[in-house]
Order: sequence, then structure tokens, then C-alpha cells
Amino acid sequence: MRAWADMFNAYLTERGDQTPYTDEDYFTYVDGKPRYDGVRDFLASRNITVPEGQPSDDPSEHTVCGLGNRKNDAFNAVLERDGVSPYPGSLALVEHLHERGTAMAVVSSSKNAPAVLAAAGMADFFPVIVDGRVAALEGIPGKPAPDTFLAAAHRLGVTKERAVVLEDATSGVQAGRAGDFGLVIGVDRGAGAAALTAAGADVVVSDLDELLP
Repeated sequence: MRAWADMFNAYLTERGDQTPYTDEDYFTYVDGKPRYDGVRDFLASRNITVPEGQPSDDPSEHTVCGLGNRKNDAFNAVLERDGVSPYPGSLALVEHLHERGTAMAVVSSSKNAPAVLAAAGMADFFPVIVDGRVAALEGIPGKPAPDTFLAAAHRLGVTKERAVVLEDATSGVQAGRAGDFGLVIGVDRGAGAAALTAAGADVVVSDLDELLP
């Protein structure tokens, strides 16, 4: 969230736009989506049109890809500056499931997911990671399409009917519902319980420790 805010507010300032990018913009247009989709959808919400560009675009370029790459630079700066601390409730649930022998995967639209997991000290819990890099290499559509979740379940050797999706983004909840998974749990980190329920969550919690026995 901080990286997206840093990038978009700097860009809007360059344009002379006095209406700042907000957390509400993040949850409505960006959260959970592949990077360039997030850029594209936010700009459309402001009626801003820029060229699509190429993934190789320099972060200084005012293209969808250039701005997405600028966001990635901002993310790396935030990661180096602030580090990553996992939510205690999330870590507790993951440790509990690990002790039970439950197979777990991370499905993320971000290409930075492995670096984040490593920085948080949680990489060893997840033998399967289907992130933005994997999706791009294998041509797997991102959220809100269900394909990345389905790919992760397949790699875990778990049928979708026996798989649980846990998501804090409405686009991710929509993906879980579209994939017809056995259970879709929304985690309200700011998207709002009503929005997560409307997107298809069977259950909404405010913290994952609510799922512990």
C-alpha cells in the first residue's frame, strides 16, 4: 500500500493534479491485481490516458508499464527501509496449519512475493508459490480470474473442492468464488466486510487468529 501511494502521489504531483491517491483508491482499483492492471484501472478512474508501453519501459516513462515499474522501485525502497513484519495472527494460523500437515501455497499477483516471504521469515511454510512472475512466464490470467488459485491447488495436489482460499482483496475473493473453491474466507484489512461478502466470501474475519481453535 505504501509503495503504491508513494508512486501514484508522486505521479499526480508531476501532472499538477491536486486530488491525492488514497487508501480507498487502493482497495477499489489496485488491491490484489497484477501490477499493470492496477495502474490501468486507477488511471481509468481518474480519466487519465497514457500509452500502454512495454514491460521494459524505464520507470521515468509516463506509460502504464513505466508507472508499474516505478511502483516496483518504490516497493523495493519501502522493503529495504521498513522491512516486513507478518501479522501475528496470520503467522499463528500458518504455524498451526503447518503442524497439522496442511498443504499451503501462496498465490499473489505481485512478482515480489518470494522476497516478501523471505523478509518475513515465512518462505519455508509454502512449497508452492504462484506469483506474478510465474503467471507471466506461464501465461496464467491474474485475479479476479481464478486461474492462479487453480494452478496452486493443482501443484499442491488438492482438488478445488477441498481447498480453502484466504484473501484480503476483493479481486482475490472474486477469484476464489469464480474457481468454485470449497471455502472462501475474506480477511478485512481495509477493503470492508461488506465488500468482501459481496465479492463472494463465505466468511469474513478481521484477523486470521479468529480461525484458530
